[in-house]
Amino acid sequence: MKIDEKILRVTMPDGSKWDVPVRKIAEHRARYYMKHDPELGTFEKSYDEDTIPLFESDDYEIEDWAANNMNWKDIVAFARKVESHPMTDADFQEGWINGDKEIVEEK
Repeated sequence: MKIDEKILRVTMPDGSKWDVPVRKIAEHRARYYMKHDPELGTFEKSYDEDTIPLFESDDYEIEDWAANNMNWKDIVAFARKVESHPMTDADFQEGWINGDKEIVEEK
């Protein structure tokens, strides 16, 4: 599945489900490595030659990067709620890190 077709679906502690475009997670990773790996000196090189092949070949890498290198506040603007639950006051940062995650195809 191509990167633009992938969505990371996260289940939050309140049971709600949120879809995040994997492309946004990939951009975050590419910006990080652009700054920290001299061989990947440009965003385009980091994104096209490093992050895209990794994320297209291994869904675990997407989930791992998101949970261990990003915060909910980094991605909430791009997230879309796809399932609601009545519970409120959930810790979405905790859900972002430890919630159930799956890669689904964008429809």
